[in-house]
Amino acid sequence: MPAEAKTEPTPTRAGYGDALADLGESHDDVVALDADLAVSTQAIKFGKKFPERFFNVGAAEANMMSMACGLAATGKVPYCSTFAVFAAGRAYDQVRLGIAHNELKVRIGASHGGVSLGEDGASHQMIEDIALMRAMPRMTVVVPADYNQAYRATAESYERDEPMYMRFGRPATPGVYDDIPETLGTGVDVLREGKDISLIGTGHMVWRALEAAESLEAEDGVEAEVLNVSIVKPLHSETVLESLGKTGVAVTAEEHRVVGGLADAVRQVAAEQHPVPIFAVGLGDEFGISGTGEACMEHFGLTARGIADRAREALVLKPIVSRPPLFGPEWT
Repeated sequence: MPAEAKTEPTPTRAGYGDALADLGESHDDVVALDADLAVSTQAIKFGKKFPERFFNVGAAEANMMSMACGLAATGKVPYCSTFAVFAAGRAYDQVRLGIAHNELKVRIGASHGGVSLGEDGASHQMIEDIALMRAMPRMTVVVPADYNQAYRATAESYERDEPMYMRFGRPATPGVYDDIPETLGTGVDVLREGKDISLIGTGHMVWRALEAAESLEAEDGVEAEVLNVSIVKPLHSETVLESLGKTGVAVTAEEHRVVGGLADAVRQVAAEQHPVPIFAVGLGDEFGISGTGEACMEHFGLTARGIADRAREALVLKPIVSRPPLFGPEWT
C-alpha cells in the first residue's frame, strides 16, 4: 500500500504501475509482460524492481497474451500491459481462446483507453474495447475512476481467479476517492445521493458526472444521484436498480462507444426489471480524432456540461414515462 493516497490529479495508469510493483514485493508468483510500452503503461515500475520477472516482448501483443497463458498454466500470475487498442484489438483472438476460454488467471492492464489519449488519433483511440471484453465469456471488465481506485483494483485483482481486463487512461485526472478504497466491493458505488435523476459513470467520466451534478443543483435545483461503475462486467444490478427506482430517470456517461458499453449494460438491466428513460453520453457511430486529450473530449461532448445538458433532456421525459419499480414490498 502506498504511504498515502493521491490527492492531486494523477493518471489511473500510475495507480496500476504502483500497485503492480507492490504486488511484486508481496507475491513471488507475480510476473509482468509488456509490449515495448512499459514507460507509458507504467509497468516499468515493476520491471525496474524485478527484472528477472519482467518480460518485454516487443511489438508482439498476440505473442504476449499466449506467453501469459503458458505462465498462468504453470502457476504464475501474469499481468500483461499494453495500450487498449492492442490489448483488445490486435490480440483479441489470443485473449479469447487462450485466456478466457481456458479461464486462466491472467490480468490485462490496458492503458491509454478512449479518446483522452489525444494526439495519437483515431488509430490508437480505442473506443470499442469495453464492448469487446463485455461480450467475451468469463471475462471480468474493470474501469477505475481515479488513481486511488486504480491502485485498489490492481491490488485486489491478485485475489480473484477469473480472467480480468482492466482499463486505464493516459491523462492526469482529478480524484474521486479521498483515500485508497479498502475494496472494490460490488463495483457500483453511490458517490452522491439524489432523488431527481441518476448519473451513472465509469472511468474518466465519473469526476465529470460529479461536476455535472453540482451544476444541475446550482443552476436547476436538480438533485442528481451519482454512481461510479468500476466493474462494468459483471454489472451489480441491485445498486443500479435501487437508484433507478428512486429517481425514475438516468444518464450514463462513458469514454467509449455507447453501443456495447456501460449504456447498454445499464439499459439491459432496466429494460428487464425497471423500464425508465435512460439517456447516454458517449461516442456514436464514429471514430476518434487527433487533438489534445481534452480537446477530443470536448469534441465528443464527454464533459460535465455534456452530461448536464443530457440530463436536462432526460428530465423532460421523466413525468411522461416513468413508472414505479417492479420490485419492493408493494409487489410481494
